[in-house]
Amino acid sequence: MAHPTQLGFQDAASPVMEELLHFHDHALMIVFLISTMVLYIIVAMASTKLSNKLILDSQEIEIVWTVLPALVLILIALPSLRILYLMDEINDPHLTIKAMGHQWYWSYEYTDYEDLAFDSYMIPTQDLTPGQFRLLETDHRMVIPMESPIRVLISAEDVLHSWAVPSLGVKMDAVPGRLNQVSFMTSRPGVFFGQCSEICGANHSFMPIVVEAVPLEHFQDWSSLMLEDA
Repeated sequence: MAHPTQLGFQDAASPVMEELLHFHDHALMIVFLISTMVLYIIVAMASTKLSNKLILDSQEIEIVWTVLPALVLILIALPSLRILYLMDEINDPHLTIKAMGHQWYWSYEYTDYEDLAFDSYMIPTQDLTPGQFRLLETDHRMVIPMESPIRVLISAEDVLHSWAVPSLGVKMDAVPGRLNQVSFMTSRPGVFFGQCSEICGANHSFMPIVVEAVPLEHFQDWSSLMLEDA
């Protein structure tokens, strides 16, 4: 999860998020090089009165500063399009979960099971136990098996919401009357936090998302226990 004074992204917990981090570093390096070159040109123009009549009207320079930005845009666009297609692919998911946004909590339904569904509310500050995070912990976590393709069907019952978990590279709008889907796969076990990323009303900042990735055998034990309680 994020920590105070953090400047970069959260640590990647899925292959897609790893690709996004690599693309971020790639694009940032290009921006840094462009900024350095522009700063050098500004300093050089401001600190010298020398000029060259061959540079004042040069077809070669105009060709360079037309072709070079086009190449830079291609270097940014091609990796970006690749990641966009990777994020849209749904490859035979092992588990499908339906996430419904409400004012102001999430409800989850495991569609591969008959009666496995629950609501997920934020735990009030006065009820937190040591080690739990304020405004982020929920009474029921969305538990998933690690290293398994997961599909999440996302919608809303009242207003616009957005289901977002930064460390998984997942962010999808929850629109009333519309069913959106997103897929991901966790590469390691852990607890990953997110929040509604759409301004949905007075308690918008109080409907967190908690995804817990566990080994497959632990997920089977958890689902059996939840079905017994239901």
